[in-house]
Amino acid sequence: MKCPYCGYNDSRVIDSRETETKSGGSVRRRRECISCKQRYTTYERLEHVGLAVVKKNGQREEYDREKLRRGVATACHRLPIPADAVDNLIDDVESELFRQGASEISSRAIGDLVMNRLRKLDHIAYLRFASVYLSFTSLRELQEAIERVRHD
Repeated sequence: MKCPYCGYNDSRVIDSRETETKSGGSVRRRRECISCKQRYTTYERLEHVGLAVVKKNGQREEYDREKLRRGVATACHRLPIPADAVDNLIDDVESELFRQGASEISSRAIGDLVMNRLRKLDHIAYLRFASVYLSFTSLRELQEAIERVRHD
């Protein structure tokens, strides 16, 4: 592990603890640089592999957490939503995806999970995401979505 202080490429682990998050376990390690003796913390997170996303046109691509984050962040842009609320939403969606245990999941299922959670988090973010995800083609469709939100 490269030291963030001096750049030396070796450290020793002083303490290691497992932490539990919604998206699975991770390991928190306290390290000490062999060269400068500075201490720092690193986090290791289990990387999920092997989940294919089946797109509307039938194409398959590897699940990408950052792509999910960008979509949610775009919907939440300039809204008073704390960054940790967005992170929790993404962790929650990702946790549900991997809890299902399937090797493939439709982009529709992912979009539905995100929309359900955004609807509870912020109505404007929900409408922004839904307008792209559901490909609204008329004001009537947008109005119907607004009416559904109003009745929450």
